[in-house]
Amino acid sequence: MRWKTLVVAGVAVIALGTYLFASNAGNKSNHETADIKQMVQELSTRKVTATSASINSKQLIVTGEDAKEVAYDLPDNEFFLSIAPYIEQTHPCAIHSLTGCQGELTDQEFNVTINDSEGNSVIEKTAMKSQSNGFIDLWLPRDKSYHIIVEREGKTAESVISTFENDNTCVTTLQLS
Repeated sequence: MRWKTLVVAGVAVIALGTYLFASNAGNKSNHETADIKQMVQELSTRKVTATSASINSKQLIVTGEDAKEVAYDLPDNEFFLSIAPYIEQTHPCAIHSLTGCQGELTDQEFNVTINDSEGNSVIEKTAMKSQSNGFIDLWLPRDKSYHIIVEREGKTAESVISTFENDNTCVTTLQLS
């Protein structure tokens, strides 16, 4: 009798846990947002590998070694943008591939300034380092336009970027001159 009671109680706990997980699947907590950002960083720095991983304005899409594709929603209030300043070599890109895009200037330091359309400073960093893939990953507030300035060794690149739905997540047009 006790054994049956324990089995029924165990099944009830599993069912309740499944229900709570499913009902919260659409609700993003700060923990889930941090996990997505960590996953993006680990894929960008190649600490975690995947067959492919790309990031658009809404989702991180990862294809594992088993060819299974999984999509993760990005934070509602932040937009992922990856920039690859260059001097001589670049590639056309709109949707950033965390596993495929390669920039020219790897492991280099840049001064990066980003102001919103009202002139408010959003990012102002010296010695911001590009990763081994030549990109600098940024998380910016959504639904805004920005003026970006990137400097390195007396050379400068400027551009206007935006973080609206369906905007590009890969910027490979910042030629330093």
